[in-house]
Amino acid sequence: MSWTMPSLHSQVALLGNMESRNQSTVTEFIFTGLPRLQDGSLLYFFPLLFIYTFIIIGNLLIFSAVRLSTHLHNPMYNFICIFSFLEIWYTTSTIPKMLSNLISEKKAISMMGCFLQMYFFHSLGNSGGILLTTTAIDRYVAICNPLRYQMIMTPRLCTQLSADSCIFGFLILLPEIIFCDLVPVLSLACTDTSMILIEDVIHAVTIIITFLIIALSYVRIVTVILRIPSSEGRQKAFSTSAGHLMVFLIFFGSVSLMYLHFSDTYPPVLDTAIALMFTVLAPFFNPIIYSLRNKDMNNVIKKLFCFQKVLNKSGS
Repeated sequence: MSWTMPSLHSQVALLGNMESRNQSTVTEFIFTGLPRLQDGSLLYFFPLLFIYTFIIIGNLLIFSAVRLSTHLHNPMYNFICIFSFLEIWYTTSTIPKMLSNLISEKKAISMMGCFLQMYFFHSLGNSGGILLTTTAIDRYVAICNPLRYQMIMTPRLCTQLSADSCIFGFLILLPEIIFCDLVPVLSLACTDTSMILIEDVIHAVTIIITFLIIALSYVRIVTVILRIPSSEGRQKAFSTSAGHLMVFLIFFGSVSLMYLHFSDTYPPVLDTAIALMFTVLAPFFNPIIYSLRNKDMNNVIKKLFCFQKVLNKSGS
């Protein structure tokens, strides 16, 4: 539902008893921004289906490569593995519903389905953002304090950080779920929504603090890398951090555009494009960045394919 936020409207059903004659109950929300079948919705359906399939397969490959290869059993790849796992469910919370609505005559979602989608979408997004922050700190320790890296980033601490990122991402929204923070849903509310300002401020402050932590970490990382005397050492250090930096820029760039604009005058087309950027395009590029730009990951994935071919030949 997130990519049609500017054009979301509700359908209400009146209660039947006399005492509640002047009241109404929201039963579902209608997506008015989605094209109908006769208007060429299939032109959107198949590209979106391809992107979703690519996201799932790409992230499953990364997850499997890290789990199956002992060569990749270190904190950095563990965080990448967990992030890929989160990305699978992050996109699954929204894209399948988009796909079903594109080929359905009735483009709707129930009120409970709407709230559940918002909760899981934002919780998984928060967990991913916290995990990216943890990854930036891990790279900071590895490059800026390499002699103490193994002592600091122990397997126990790595597991704890991964678990805490996921748990905190889900818990942070529990007090907010009653407010339904999406602007189109709030615009349908018949009660006072002024308290949502507190939630908006919390979101903004959280995004800004997280952005600053990661940005300052990478500024320090780049400074240290530039001081490495050998060009080979600099290249190796840059290669391990460039992928994380690109994912960070895509993820937080799109999220910042969506949630840090302090004006409601965004055109619907622009709002939809920004929402599509962080719900669809950002997860689409992540597997490409982590596989194609990472030699170790690339080699492991190739070995997995070669091993599968050998198994197929021996089985036949």
